[in-house]
Amino acid sequence: MKFKVLTLFPEAIKPYLNSSILARAQDKGLLEIELIQIRDFAVTEYGKVDDQLYGGGTGMLLMAEPVWQAWCHAGGLDPENATKDDLATGTETVFLSPRGRVFNQAYARELMRFDELILICGHYEGVDDRVIKRVGAQELSLGDYVITGGELGALIVIDALSRMLPGVLSDELAWQQESHFSGLLEEEQYTRPAEWRGEKVPEVLLSGHEANIKRWRRLSALNTTLENRPDLLERYPLTAREWEELLQFRANLSK
Repeated sequence: MKFKVLTLFPEAIKPYLNSSILARAQDKGLLEIELIQIRDFAVTEYGKVDDQLYGGGTGMLLMAEPVWQAWCHAGGLDPENATKDDLATGTETVFLSPRGRVFNQAYARELMRFDELILICGHYEGVDDRVIKRVGAQELSLGDYVITGGELGALIVIDALSRMLPGVLSDELAWQQESHFSGLLEEEQYTRPAEWRGEKVPEVLLSGHEANIKRWRRLSALNTTLENRPDLLERYPLTAREWEELLQFRANLSK
């Protein structure tokens, strides 16, 4: 899978991309990431890429032309006559924006159908909307808050999608067992030692009984979801028996 990131701050992104799982995925040829400096397409010799907002207001806005030129470069298109429909099949454009659709695991799986993503990182007050419309970008938000730029969002999208690529994780099914894949949060997890400062690992996890361990993990996932994200259970209705088992599980925890 390929990612092309349009940004004013590639140096802020590189360290994360060049470490751990993402670095190994690139070394294996499973992942290609290109960072494109928007300032390289500035409209003046002084490297100017932003200007004041029409109609007044605080802050500066990224100008349409540098972003357009950078996007055309990413897509291998002629900026003088390109349209959004000229992008290669399997390529999609995403604009990181607080007004976009909120990113989650389901959204990540939807984006996996593309071979290449062009990620536009806004900065300052954002990007001139004319270019966002012209490139036909999906708008993607991390949540109901505002951060300085789109670079963190781009990293999150790249990381979330890369984990689902075959060969990126050592265990092909690992990402399917993590929080949100099934609609629930992940169960509580423990490692050695079996007792730490008086706190013991649940005995069932030490038993070696696969069926009981599987049942415990499911109930633990349900309990964690109920405590931390009860809203998720609205989309994951439980049967009467599951509620009964969950209540018993919670009662045992309090003993």
